[in-house]
This record gives sequence, structure tokens and C-alpha cells, in this order.
Amino acid sequence: MTTIDSKSTVRRTSVLSPAAYRIPWHVDRRLAPTYRLVNRSTEPLWGVSLSVSGAAVIHATAPRRLKPGECLAVTVRGRDIQRDTVLIVRWFRQNGDEYLWRVTL
Repeated sequence: MTTIDSKSTVRRTSVLSPAAYRIPWHVDRRLAPTYRLVNRSTEPLWGVSLSVSGAAVIHATAPRRLKPGECLAVTVRGRDIQRDTVLIVRWFRQNGDEYLWRVTL
């Protein structure tokens, strides 16, 4: 990490960052406007919930646990959803870390 102090000198500090976390999802769009969200990771994911940003609507469901290979289907209703709607996926890993992922439709 590089920081600049008030005298405009550059100091370098060593910061270890965690390895990147690969998004565990595959979105099956073949039956649009019904989308299948498949857990492609090797771990169960907790509190999986979906919401939308834009003019479309979805049926509300309680957060779920998805084991590897399991899927969650959602039907998105609205006009021109490919242009004005984003599906938002929220989940927790086993260690409690929370993630959000925006999916264009």
C-alpha cells in the first residue's frame, strides 16, 4: 500500500491481502425470465437471498442454505428487464463473511 504524508513523501507499507474469493454462482438464463442460480462452490452457502434493483419484481422468499450443486430459481417480471433491472444475490460463507453480487439480466 502506498501512502502520502503531509510532506508529500511516499511511504510503502506491506499489507497482506487475502486471496481473491471466486464467485460461487452460475446463472442459467435458458428459461428467462426464470433464472436458476446454481452453487458451483465446494461449500454450502448460508442465508442466500435475492432482490432486484430496477423496475422489475420478484416473489419474495426466505433466505436459504444451498449445498454445492443445489440451485435457487427466481422469476423476474417486468418490462425490458435486460435494460433496467439488476438481480442482487446476498449470501454468507461458513466463516460468517457476507457477500453481495449484482447480476445483469
